[in-house]
Amino acid sequence: MQIWDVAIVGCGPVGAFMANVLGQRGLKTIVLDRETAPYALPRAVHIDHEMVRLLASVGLGETMLAQMRAGDGHIHIGADHGMIRYLSVAGSPRPYGYANDYFFFQPELETALRQGLERFSNVELRLGASVDGLVETGDHVQLALSGGDTVRARWVIGCDGARSTVRKLLDIRLDDLDFDEPWLVVDAEVDGKISFPDLWGVPEGANLQNLSLMMCDPQRPATIVPGRGNHRRWEFMLLPGESDAEMAAPERVAALVEPWVEGASHRIIRAATYRFHGLVAEQWRKGRVFVAGDSAHQTPPFFGQGMCHGLRDAANLGWKLALVTEGKADDALLDTYQPEREAQVRHVISAAIGAGKYICELDPERAVERDARVRGETKMRSASELIAPIASAIVGPGAGERFINPALASGGLLDDVTGGGWVLLEAERHDLSADAQSVLDQLGAKRATLGPESLDAHGFLSGWFTQRHVTAALIRPDFYVGTVGSAETIDDRLTALGGAMRLAARVKEMEH
Repeated sequence: MQIWDVAIVGCGPVGAFMANVLGQRGLKTIVLDRETAPYALPRAVHIDHEMVRLLASVGLGETMLAQMRAGDGHIHIGADHGMIRYLSVAGSPRPYGYANDYFFFQPELETALRQGLERFSNVELRLGASVDGLVETGDHVQLALSGGDTVRARWVIGCDGARSTVRKLLDIRLDDLDFDEPWLVVDAEVDGKISFPDLWGVPEGANLQNLSLMMCDPQRPATIVPGRGNHRRWEFMLLPGESDAEMAAPERVAALVEPWVEGASHRIIRAATYRFHGLVAEQWRKGRVFVAGDSAHQTPPFFGQGMCHGLRDAANLGWKLALVTEGKADDALLDTYQPEREAQVRHVISAAIGAGKYICELDPERAVERDARVRGETKMRSASELIAPIASAIVGPGAGERFINPALASGGLLDDVTGGGWVLLEAERHDLSADAQSVLDQLGAKRATLGPESLDAHGFLSGWFTQRHVTAALIRPDFYVGTVGSAETIDDRLTALGGAMRLAARVKEMEH
């Protein structure tokens, strides 16, 4: 029986993106999904610039940009219908190359990701395949499918959602972060502009039609999201005593939406109640099996980071699995997946829960106090600034920061010029030792030197190196910094990275 390199359970956005990452690296990958087609209705609606960059890294950036709406950020409105927080950098230069916020239609994204798999002869998508059991045996895992079929793979990744079968089969518990609120989610197609109640304090020039709006109104907390095209989403918090069935009744949904459309032609395409949770799996790896996306963590949607977390998981685990499967690194490298991802996930979930608690405040007096407090906060300018550096589990100085991706004077974004993957970006060309060059060779890293024609108009690149007092940065395939250094230190740091990552050359050297 064939043994696949990787079996992915679940072909939602995270599983399908993971398969594109592994397919691009040449790994023999099978994707199993119990459904026979993508879910036809929208669930996730928002991603940020980092996700567009990841989609571009697997050749699907232009496809999705043509199907998405670039948003202007987020605005929070208090109990008195005055603005309390404005998270927007609309119109500002883009150090990461793309807008901070994009709104999309999930069935279109899933379709594009699945069609992307058709490029890879080494990837098979098997639909209508439910996993009933798994057993790890020696150098592989055997998956038992409904109907009696089996699949064998060296590694298995559960990307099968919040009710993950893989997570349950592994008996992995969830850490409950103490947030559980019931909300009604309504999706509609609206021909015309959304109406807004009388708001005050909104910055001049702010386009409410293109902002995600949080109504922090104790009478009924709500969220209004500008989807792509004519798609719009509302989320209404259920108040004490209200039932799911009562809130999802067509006449109730119509009454809740009506003030926002003021008679504009619209069609409700979905209305469903959800519990907004904050949960994190206690283990993300058990032997040869991993969990990712909603299988590993669930976040309240107040900053639109749920699916973003999952794509980051896939990008992080994908390049590590590729190195290990290709025999270029010891599988101890895979133990860095959870430490690197979990700290960042918990940081963002904590911030989303904090926002959720103040958005969901139902006590009028406490809501007034909250409004005054939040209006006094000035530190955060955009929701994407919530995304802390990863807690790099691999190597030291400078590691873990997201690297920038500005538009260059010569045309295109930095990634277009470097080609992505592992890149040693140098402000000046360095003479590297054989050991340091060997590390780059093992990683398949490219070297790119900044010249006058490759700098950007806003000085983001030159400023990045100057502010950190370094002349070289090794950028990982997930666009986080692997290590940095100067002419005096980069050689040693590259060599140290090879050892920390347990690259095959270093493993063999230590064995001798």
